[in-house]
Amino acid sequence: MQRSKNDVWVGLFVMVGFAAVLFLALKSANLLQFSGSKDFTVTAKFDNIGGLKKGAAVKSAGVVVGRVENIQFDDGSYQAKVSLALETKYAFPKDSSLKILTSGLLGEQYVGIMAGADDKNLTAGDTIGSTQSAVVLENLISQFLYSKAADSATPSTGNK
Repeated sequence: MQRSKNDVWVGLFVMVGFAAVLFLALKSANLLQFSGSKDFTVTAKFDNIGGLKKGAAVKSAGVVVGRVENIQFDDGSYQAKVSLALETKYAFPKDSSLKILTSGLLGEQYVGIMAGADDKNLTAGDTIGSTQSAVVLENLISQFLYSKAADSATPSTGNK
């Protein structure tokens, strides 16, 4: 009787531990979100979103104020159309701007929102026009190498 009671407690402890590890894994991968607040959706278009993914954070001053809700390709403008779900408790002016930033050197990408100065605030369905695309590391390296190659190909004038 005592052994079966211990087996039940050990089994329960293992199940709770497994559930906690699963919860942490889903939360760290941005696949699980708990938000009691209401959201409103705004859209923006970017020339290049880099590695931005659905569920990525939208931050202002380092504080998460929303999440990326959807990413689509707009074949009319040949740009990425990103839908952002912003929490209603945060109000941003209509002339706010967006940039795609990276956490650390090679970390995950997120959308940074810089507040503008307009008197009117963003509402559901608005489109943010001022955007800055992601900085792609490969493009920076190729520009650096191209400029170095151009510098070495240019003949230098020597002092004689």
